[in-house]
Amino acid sequence: MRFTTRLFLVQLGVVATVLLVCTAAFAVIAVTQVRNAAEESALNIARSVAATPEVRTAVARWSDDPGTPDAADLVGGSLQSTALAIAERTEALFVVITDDHGIRLAHPDPRRLGETVSTPFDRVLGGEEVVDWEVGTLGRSARAKVPVLPPDGGEPVGEVSVGFEEGSVLDDLPSVLLAIGIAALLALGIGIAAGSVLRRRWEKTTLGLQPEELTALVQQQSAVLDGIGDGVLALDENGVVRVASTTAEQLLGLDRSVGQPLSALPLPAAVVSAIMEGLPLHRVVVGPRVLAVDVHPVRRGGRELGDVVIVRDHTDVAELGEQLSSVQTVTGALRVQRHEFSNRLHVAPGLIDAERVGDARAFLDELLERGSVPIAVAGIERVDDLFLQALLAAKATEAAASGVSIAVGEDTLVLGELSRVEDAAAVIGNLIDNAVAAAAREAEPRWVEVTFFGDGDALVTTVADSGSGVADGRDVFAPSAEPGDDRVRGRGIGLPLSRELARRLGGDVWLIDPGGRGSAASGAVFAARLPGVLRTAAPDTTATTEPTAPRPEEDDS
Repeated sequence: MRFTTRLFLVQLGVVATVLLVCTAAFAVIAVTQVRNAAEESALNIARSVAATPEVRTAVARWSDDPGTPDAADLVGGSLQSTALAIAERTEALFVVITDDHGIRLAHPDPRRLGETVSTPFDRVLGGEEVVDWEVGTLGRSARAKVPVLPPDGGEPVGEVSVGFEEGSVLDDLPSVLLAIGIAALLALGIGIAAGSVLRRRWEKTTLGLQPEELTALVQQQSAVLDGIGDGVLALDENGVVRVASTTAEQLLGLDRSVGQPLSALPLPAAVVSAIMEGLPLHRVVVGPRVLAVDVHPVRRGGRELGDVVIVRDHTDVAELGEQLSSVQTVTGALRVQRHEFSNRLHVAPGLIDAERVGDARAFLDELLERGSVPIAVAGIERVDDLFLQALLAAKATEAAASGVSIAVGEDTLVLGELSRVEDAAAVIGNLIDNAVAAAAREAEPRWVEVTFFGDGDALVTTVADSGSGVADGRDVFAPSAEPGDDRVRGRGIGLPLSRELARRLGGDVWLIDPGGRGSAASGAVFAARLPGVLRTAAPDTTATTEPTAPRPEEDDS
């Protein structure tokens, strides 16, 4: 049985039980009130009769007579006529008058006159008024007994007993009970209607789900939210956060977001825009993290229930992407150099085959002196590391397409070789790309100068450009919504990502000089320190001096 049906039946049972109890209570109260009314009427009538002077005088006279009253004398007496008249007028069952010996002086049945009454009368003759339900010669009745005092006062000389038949007393009770029953049925109908409305409302609110299903959903939700690495935000149709996993709050920098509107949360505008526009996948930067925000609308039964926002940390993915891109760039440059070097070496065998050994030797000497492939980077010979040479050559080739030249600073000095080429290439490549983009937007000459310094196992790099510099007050490391502000394939996350990469290594990226003061070198100057990316050779104290092998031209014999 469905929970709503069980709940409805329980409500119906409770309402019916309450109504039954209340109806029984009201019925008991009604019966009590009717009985009390009959007793009160009997008492009032008895008091009135007992207080009548004629009755007091007649009863006192009969009480003073030592003999037993004659029934024939009583039938036509004043007490009998008075009692019958009062009983008829008040619709009482009887009005009985006795003397102090309990002898009936007036009775509805003349045959009972002169006889002793069948119910006790001692308490009444003691001066008490007695009201009770008793069974006498006329059946069960509500009766009141009042003492009759003599005209001159003194001890009671008799009693007046007035009774109402039980059946006549309860004549009005069925109509009272009927009214109570109708009211109870109306209340039951209202309870049924209210239960039905509540049942429909419950099913509408819970989308037809039963409590067991809701409990299972909550348990499953907790297990899923705590078991996955992605963050989850659930928004209702009004944009209020209803569910927020711990991971989501950590990634977005939120605290106690449940119950708050999305617009009231301290979120970057890019995140709010992505959620409000319902973009299927959008990458944004929140603090040092690159997040992927995926929004899915939720519908059930044709009703819009809100949105579910999936937040994934793509910082590592973005870093790996940048590292891979830099390595691919360098690999491409090395491939070009290899191809060009191979083509140039083909000249030497041709000269040797033509027995032009001197020309071949001169060609090879020239090749060794200037390098395998001409590189359009001024001062490239100051950089000994082949990977850095290839990276600069690749960036110079790309920059040449924008009319920007790349040069190596005169102060460059690096002792050692790169050991973590991916991390270094990602950071240095981003700085060079940003500098080239800034220089390309200005007039000629357009240039970028890169300087390398070795500090133990740390590589320190400065990048200067001929651009217009950084505007005053602008935080270049904050995520930007403008694609041109920061070049990482137009996503505006290059500098923040470069700083995050450097800080993970224990270093940093910072702005040395914002530039933009109108001088000849007005561009910005950025610097990066990358600890642990250089491998320096330890000095060999055991090495001995050996004769140098003769040059080929010295051993031509």
